[in-house]
Formats: sequence, structure tokens, C-alpha cells
Amino acid sequence: MLTNDARSSDSSNRRAIVIGGSIAGLLAARVLSDYFDRVIIVERDRFPEKPAPRQGVPQSYQLHALLTRGQRILEQLFPGLKDELVEKKALSIDWTADCPLFLLGNWTHRFPSGITTNGCTRTLLETIIRRHLASYSAVEFLEATHVTELLANLDNTVVTGVRVKDGNGTEAELLAHLVVDASGRNSKAPKWLQSLGYEMPQETVVNSFLGYASRLYESLGNSASDYKAFYLMPKAPDFPRGGVLYQVEEGRWMVSLIGVGRDYPPTDEAGFSNFAQSLSSPEIYQAIKEGKSVSPIYGYRKTENCWRHYERLSRFPDNFIISGDAVCAFNPVYGQGMTVAALGALTLDACLKQQNQRRANVDLTGLAQRFQHQLAEVNRVPWVMATGEDFRWPTTEGKHPGFVTRLMHWYLDRVMQAASDSTEVYKVFIEVAHLLKPPTAFFQPNIVWQVLKSAVSRSSNSSSPTRRTVSPA
Repeated sequence: MLTNDARSSDSSNRRAIVIGGSIAGLLAARVLSDYFDRVIIVERDRFPEKPAPRQGVPQSYQLHALLTRGQRILEQLFPGLKDELVEKKALSIDWTADCPLFLLGNWTHRFPSGITTNGCTRTLLETIIRRHLASYSAVEFLEATHVTELLANLDNTVVTGVRVKDGNGTEAELLAHLVVDASGRNSKAPKWLQSLGYEMPQETVVNSFLGYASRLYESLGNSASDYKAFYLMPKAPDFPRGGVLYQVEEGRWMVSLIGVGRDYPPTDEAGFSNFAQSLSSPEIYQAIKEGKSVSPIYGYRKTENCWRHYERLSRFPDNFIISGDAVCAFNPVYGQGMTVAALGALTLDACLKQQNQRRANVDLTGLAQRFQHQLAEVNRVPWVMATGEDFRWPTTEGKHPGFVTRLMHWYLDRVMQAASDSTEVYKVFIEVAHLLKPPTAFFQPNIVWQVLKSAVSRSSNSSSPTRRTVSPA
């Protein structure tokens, strides 16, 4: 409900507004609670009391893997979160020991590495985070309400709040010292800025036309008893199909089939089964053939990488920042979204600390542009990783890769091949994938040596059958 109190703001009651109550918005609110007296999360949906998908997050029916870097940040922001996941029977997954990975036609070795996360659904993770936030006296939720426009001072140089409308059509103005847009891929920020006299940001879009079809299972066949996750990776340019098995809370399994280049997996029973049977290895088909499903099959195709370059704008209003997918959305097949949102929250925290050192507590001049520039640096590495992989497919649309990208493809192919020969190379591969190390780790002398040695060995034995293609055990 909109109240009169929510329509006022003064310097003695520092207020921040977060647009959007998804992962990026919740994490931003957690950071803001350390700096503001009130943090209002404005969300279009009503939050379910128990973990459940909601209309504003259509991809919540799909598999979401939290990377190790992301889980460590969440535990930093919400101490005890990991224990709550364990209480909900979200098992710890060691990504080298518990997740067979089929890379370029070869199974990787399995060994313990300590690179772990707790496998869970996105809906459970959001519910736990919301429960934590609800315990913060500064944080409040304004549900079933959407933002219609930004409010600003007379010359539109400072954002002063937002205009909102609730489910009954009641409108109100919410004033704030800082507004954060974390409303996701469908953010209206470009149009809001344009209405205030600013340029719309340039957009870079890279689309491999990848699609998912996902289903939740109560149990899978015996073939899935030896692992907690399983990834059959598509192989460009000739094998656009892949799939994932991922154990979530309560011993259930999320099964996602993947198709690239508009080779979308079907969402009907027979088509889903036939698609699984067509994969380059039979494990997923056998697992679901003998499994027990507990949900319909849900498709999802909005997977393009999209970067709105707010950091390039020469003019930007103060007291308004944009984060998460509203700035940079990645192809979800690489599992980076939630972790990059967590990195964005840490970036916000660092910028606010810097701001407090530079200026009085109520003066946020310059914060917005500085944040957008620093967030762009955070987004750069995962963007290169995601789009670099998507550019392997001839059907991908976007700015075509140059010589450097093609050279990286050549070298990373050999890294992935070496990963099935060397546990050291494979561990570095997983560390990079989980954003624990930068891609430059692939160019450490000992890794380069093992990659080249593996490439020479494979070349000299090219007439022999590829090894480790029979079983993920």
C-alpha cells in the first residue's frame, strides 16, 4: 500500500529505492541497507510465501546454477545462507568430482577440488535472500507496484525519486536520495533517460539463438546415481544440441535440453524425449526415460547477450544507477547472471564507500557515472567469455569476431581438449568458468605447456579413437 510517509524525503532520513525484486535488486538492497535509513524495493509481482516461479521472472522455470564465486559473495552478504540451503537439502556439488563434463567429445577426469556450490532452484535462493532481507529494519517491500517514470529536479540533472502505480491504479510519487534500476532485461531506463533529455545508450547484441526446454523431476534413472550434475556441451559448428542434469533441493532434478542456432528443443512429451535421445551421449536420455517428472516442460528462448553501454554516455543524471541484467544480460547457458549480479553488488558497496570518503554523507554527486564505469569493468570479462563462445556458431548474429577472437577459439579448443588429459588444466578451466580466476590463467606457462603437449600428442595419435568417450565415470 502506498502511504503518505512514502511520498516524502529529507536529509535526516536517507532513502534509497530499488526497482525490481529479483536477485540483482535484492543484493543491491542488501548493500544499500548499510548506507541508507530506508531501502524500498518496488516489485511488479507479489512475492510467493514459499519458493515458486512468478510471472515477472519467466526464466525461473529454467535451471539456474550459482557459480562458486557467486555463492561465496552471497555468504559474505548474508552469513548463514549456505547453512539454510543445506537445511533445505540443497546438496554441495564439487564441480570437478560430482559433475561429469563432456567437452569436445571427451569426458573430463573426476577428482575433488573444493570448487563447490549448493545445488538449488532459483526460487529457493530468492526466497532465502528475501527472508534475510526482511530481517533488516531498513528494508521494506512494495509489491504489486510498478514504476512509470523517474522524477528529477528542475534541470533534470538529479533524479529525485520515481512515480509508481499499484495494482488498483493508484499513483504516487516516491522521493529518494538514490534510485537503483535492477528491473532486468526489460528495463525502461533508456526511455526514462530519454524523457529527461539524455541520450539512449548504445546497445551491443550478440545472439546465438539458443533455446532451452526444462523440466523438474522427482527422481531420475539409475544412470544418474553417480553424480549430482552433468553437462553434455554442444560442440560448434556441427553439434548444436546438448543438455544438463542438475540436482536441486529435496533430491529433485532439473533437466534442461539445449539447442543452438534455432534448433530449439520441443516442449511436448514425445519431442522432448526424442531430442534427448538425439544427443551425442546417451546418459541424459537414459536418466529421464527411467525418471519421474513433477512439472510440465517449459521452453525459454530469450537468451541473447545484450549490453547497454551506459558507461559511454557523456551525460548522466546523478542519484540514478542501473545494475544487473538491466545493464548487461548474458546468454544464460554459461550460468553467469546471478554471480555477475553479486559482483555488481560488491561494486556498488565499493563506490558508496568511496563516495563517503570524498563527500558529505548526503552528497551523491558523481556516484552514478563512477558506478556505471566500474560496473562496465566487472561485466567485461564475463561478456567476452559468453560472446566469444557464442561466436563459434555460424548462425550467431552480432558484430563478427576478428582475428584475435578466432585465435582464442583455436587455443581454447586445445585447452578443453587438454582438460580431459590433465587434472591441472581442467581445474583451471573450472576456476575460470566459476569466475574465480580470469581467463589469463589459461596462459600461465605450466598450463600453456600442458595444452601444447596435449595438442601434439593428439595430433600424433589422430588415427586412434578419441579416448574417454565411452563413460563419464
